Amino acid sequence: MVTIYHNPACGTSRNTLAMIRNSGEEPIIIEYLNTPPTRELLIQLIQGAGLDVRGAIRQKGTPYEELGLGNPTLSDDELLEAMLANPILINRPFVVTNKGTRLCRPSELVLDILPNPQKNTFVKEDGEIVINIGSESAKSND
Repeated sequence: MVTIYHNPACGTSRNTLAMIRNSGEEPIIIEYLNTPPTRELLIQLIQGAGLDVRGAIRQKGTPYEELGLGNPTLSDDELLEAMLANPILINRPFVVTNKGTRLCRPSELVLDILPNPQKNTFVKEDGEIVINIGSESAKSND
């Protein structure tokens, strides 16, 4: 079973979802902006991905600056509260499989935890070839 915490407006999230599907999996899709995780689940995702709380905060296109979240004196609890109150601050996409949890930035990080290999050549929305089945090579510029 594969679960993606997804934002359909995010290209990285869309590419990650497409790579999951290209492996033959149909994931559970949780649009976390509409259905935010609980505090406990958010902590599990962050820890499972090997991140600290700051490493899971999205800055671009969020109220990060206006909320003063760059302040190094803020505790993890304060940062978590801000993320729960403003789910757009949760970086994406988190993917959970039986092989682990990853914050898939870049989207190719999902390949490490998918239960099955890619079935077809995969090209990102921007035209970057990630998987070329014909030559069995992958490249990443991220």
